[in-house]
Amino acid sequence: MLKRVLAPLLTLLLLAGVGYAIYISVTGQANTKAAADKLDAVHEIKGVIGSEKEDFFRDPETVAALAKLNLKVTWDKSGSREIASIPNLASQYAFAFPSGVSAAEKIKRDQNKNPSVKKSAQAFFTPMVIASWKPIADILIANNIVKKKGDAYFILDMVALFDLITAEKRWTDLQDNQQYPTNKSILVVTSDVGKSNSAAMYLALASYILNNNAIVQNEAQIAPLLPKLASLFSRQGFAEGSTEVPFQDYLTMGMGKSPLVMIYESQFLREMNNNAISADMIPLYPEPTLFTKHIFIPFNADAEILADALANNPDLQKIAAKHGFRTTNAALFAKGKNIAGLQDLVNVIDAPSYEMLEAMINQISPAK
Repeated sequence: MLKRVLAPLLTLLLLAGVGYAIYISVTGQANTKAAADKLDAVHEIKGVIGSEKEDFFRDPETVAALAKLNLKVTWDKSGSREIASIPNLASQYAFAFPSGVSAAEKIKRDQNKNPSVKKSAQAFFTPMVIASWKPIADILIANNIVKKKGDAYFILDMVALFDLITAEKRWTDLQDNQQYPTNKSILVVTSDVGKSNSAAMYLALASYILNNNAIVQNEAQIAPLLPKLASLFSRQGFAEGSTEVPFQDYLTMGMGKSPLVMIYESQFLREMNNNAISADMIPLYPEPTLFTKHIFIPFNADAEILADALANNPDLQKIAAKHGFRTTNAALFAKGKNIAGLQDLVNVIDAPSYEMLEAMINQISPAK
């Protein structure tokens, strides 16, 4: 009798157990699939970048490398110092990617309550150079300002160059100037010092040279330098907000328009890789020069993933080297197209502190 009663109950319990197991299995698979789908979902993030990095992000290889990380990146571009002045920056963008420590430091200070900002990364770096032409270099060699070493040209006498500019000398004032007989003023063309990092780096270099080869450390040292520093920029007339614009003028309009243009080395090497550099185009390396660091500043978790990838992902580092950027892996730069003998630059200085650079810019360009 007892067996007849227990048997159906045991059967019911067994069926209930099997049903529950099936339910748990199906639910678990559904949850696992949902988690996998979430993990595999493409994370779209938008940032604001310095214009010199736009070709890097547009490169199909970069897009593919980021897709492997489930990232799709879009961007606006702006002058690096202008990026640091965008209102409500972190509410508009997932990240900022300016050139130069000065702009990066301002962004970090403005966003100091955002924990993601503490995970910023130096993605790559590049020295400052002056884009020029072999006939111009020959004239400067004849006037003891430039010297050629191997395949590279170095501006050995920066003091002499700045003296020519601040004394308002013209190309016709130089000796042995049969190749560029123009009455134009000798100037280094820059972008807007109030908006662009490359112009700020030109100011930093000039302030070091004119301050007896010493970094400006206080405002008392700025005052006697101001007339000469201001002259470097005021006599240029209108200046663009981004380094890419004067560099494109250099590439397309020739020596007559742009005999000397302050740019990033990466821009020149990028165009070498694109076979857009003619035989007469050369970069002049100031001695000393400065490195510009490209600092990636994330504002959320997705951007933190991108920050880590830019600094450490081997594929992205290789692509960066192809675009002329130097990375912590010096071998990548050596393998790419570059000027022979330039893997190592030893005469490199630091820019002034954020406060000193801002003080100089504000006094030179008070309306910015």
